[in-house]
Amino acid sequence: MRERFIDRLQQGTLLFDGGIGTEFYRRGVFINKCYDELNLGNPALVAQVHRDYVQAGVDIIETNTFGANPIKLAAHGLIDALENINRRGAEIAREAAGDEVYVAGSIGPLGTQMEPLGPLAREEARALFATQVRALCDGGVDLFVLETFIYPEELQQAILAVRECCDKAVIAHITINDDASSLTGARPEVLLAELAAMNPDALGVNCTVGPSVMLTWLERVRDLTDLPLSVMPNAGKPKNVDGRNIYLTSPEYLGTYAKRYIQAGANIIGGCCGTGPEHIRHMRNAISAYGFKTQTPAAITSGKEFEIPADVEVVIREEKSRLARRLSDGRFVTMVELVAPRGISAQVELEKARRLYYYGVDVINIPDGPRASARMSAMALAAGIQREVGIETLLHYACRDRNVIGIQSDLLGAWALGLRNILAVTGDPPKLGNYPDATAVFDVDAIGLVNIINRLNHGLDIAGNPIGPPAALHIGVAANPAAMNREQELRRLDWKAEAGAEFIVTQPVFDLDVFFAFVRDIEHLGLPVIAGLWPLASLRNAEFMNNELPGCSVPEHILDRMRTQADSKEGGRAEGVAIARETLALIRNEIAGVQISAPFGRLDTVFTVLNDD
Repeated sequence: MRERFIDRLQQGTLLFDGGIGTEFYRRGVFINKCYDELNLGNPALVAQVHRDYVQAGVDIIETNTFGANPIKLAAHGLIDALENINRRGAEIAREAAGDEVYVAGSIGPLGTQMEPLGPLAREEARALFATQVRALCDGGVDLFVLETFIYPEELQQAILAVRECCDKAVIAHITINDDASSLTGARPEVLLAELAAMNPDALGVNCTVGPSVMLTWLERVRDLTDLPLSVMPNAGKPKNVDGRNIYLTSPEYLGTYAKRYIQAGANIIGGCCGTGPEHIRHMRNAISAYGFKTQTPAAITSGKEFEIPADVEVVIREEKSRLARRLSDGRFVTMVELVAPRGISAQVELEKARRLYYYGVDVINIPDGPRASARMSAMALAAGIQREVGIETLLHYACRDRNVIGIQSDLLGAWALGLRNILAVTGDPPKLGNYPDATAVFDVDAIGLVNIINRLNHGLDIAGNPIGPPAALHIGVAANPAAMNREQELRRLDWKAEAGAEFIVTQPVFDLDVFFAFVRDIEHLGLPVIAGLWPLASLRNAEFMNNELPGCSVPEHILDRMRTQADSKEGGRAEGVAIARETLALIRNEIAGVQISAPFGRLDTVFTVLNDD
């Protein structure tokens, strides 16, 4: 069942489809054809385009009705078919969308000038738009997208037509020039104020220009309104190649800009002319990797907002685990990361755990399907290490693969197996791993997961039902001091702390200035910080960390140091260890502990970093 579009808009970045007309053109329909008439003349082609976008991962598809208004259809001799074209356009899209994807009724400009520049009166324009609106409503659209308008006055009449005919949401789009101004010359700030005064449910820009200009527009106006903002660029400017107009912007490039749009505060993204299903698929990847919307206590309430059963005695933090006790006592803790094996045998990992235990490491940190890879269950490895070696573990638990029922079952099982420390993470999306066609669940993100654990610690499931004796899981959360959207990262940490987080483990630290600023920014939370360290193994490893590992940033001066040892494997490892040791010495007084990764499983590297000599 589709929830109300306005409610869904509050939950995270939404993805529209790409170009419709240019897809027909790419698939062999001549440009002199009335594309809207395809709803009647070739509905199978229209449906296939919609289905391709749905398979690419969209949240919303548009009807093939951009030009299906009385004036444009009359030019093709199709005025009598207006109602059928619009209604069928909505019905075809509705059938392709299924139950989970929204259908937006697409309405473009009328194609003639309105007063005072032309003969069409405002009331006449509104009435013409209303004929389209009513037919699209009859066909079953969920909302309306008014797009590629040049004149705000005409756009206003389209908005009024929707408001008079139905109660569905309206997204209002204007088109812009290469300097981010409107085609009539209005600066972004002026244009935004004019559009916002029309009271759409969301507003934005589409068509005419490529991704970069739209990012400029978004950055200039984001702080000027509380309304949701939408950007839908063309795939660059078209080039004439052998008599055909071809858009040359690659899907990868548009995916990169999708990430930037999200970071700049876009609520809705999509594509326009020249973008196809592959472009949209890359935009979906960007949303999956960077666009998670925080689930606040409205969805899954925090421990402060529910009533604890009278017979439940909540375990205090320092009694939850050895790690909790050490952090509560202010003792510096050491963790080392071990990754679960890809097969059925964990003997190598168990032997490494014994070495770490004998060395005196406090906790073994076990990621959950890192980089969306298929490995032995992290929970199984953690339980095996605690049972056979005796060293405590910190189990990463990702939301990616489980719904809220499975999450609760797993967490109760983890407690029953003797696991006491949980690092609540959202998890890498499947598109980052070796199984890009795998589906993700993400019923909740890391904040929602912390809320679930906190409830179990208070003797309740997420529905408020008593579970008997409470769990006592020690709750950790992840943080990225070098996050590109620093404000969002800090805001999410505030929500994690409010939900019940008890300690923080950071991504690998390389930039000390950034890290110290981060520590100052979160002092008010009062949570112990365990800093991540990654002893770089080579220049190539450093470049990979900087360019391909989400959430990691290696500053140029570190890369320069690794370049000095680019021709020597041993020299590269030694330099990476030296950098890690220096980093630890400089941040030690600011942190409660350190979490060291073992690149390529080399424990000797870990021991060298921890060695005080």
